[in-house]
Amino acid sequence: MSKGMFELRRRALENEFFVKRDAMLLAKLRTTFEKEHPRETLKQLTGIQDESVIDTLVSLHVDRDTLAAFALYPLVEIAWADGKVDEREREAFLAAATKLGLAPGTPGHEALREFLKEMPREEARKAWFAWAGELKKALEGAELRTVRDALLSRARSVAEASGGLLGLTNPISREEQRVLDRIAQAFSD
Repeated sequence: MSKGMFELRRRALENEFFVKRDAMLLAKLRTTFEKEHPRETLKQLTGIQDESVIDTLVSLHVDRDTLAAFALYPLVEIAWADGKVDEREREAFLAAATKLGLAPGTPGHEALREFLKEMPREEARKAWFAWAGELKKALEGAELRTVRDALLSRARSVAEASGGLLGLTNPISREEQRVLDRIAQAFSD
């Protein structure tokens, strides 16, 4: 092989090395920014500018990886509507998350498991409604109805999971229905 061919190969390998290194450094920089500036990242992702709402999202550890899980936060309220979460509600809740693409082991799925461990907090509820308000501004009517209907369907599956007495009574309690009504209202046209 000629000296020129070796030189060309050396340059190609060197360029490949620096392209890979630059990509790794850029990814690290992005991750560092998101960790050091989660507030700015959340503002960009959600459109929410209210500092108190952003504070709540940060305290809930909502980030780029868990934002999809936060979209399902009303299902936590459905599961807790009667003051406790039973196993059937937990299973329905996690099945709804999996159908949405939040598979077990992902940050979003783990965030939902954490959300289920304690009763919903008022500030988290307010943060979700602020997020829903921003989403409402960004979506067209048909898109908004699609999001609302999908969320309500998932919420109903959780509400119906443990309700009803031998199929003779309504499987959705009054408390659960109130949460369903609030979700519907959050996305009303």
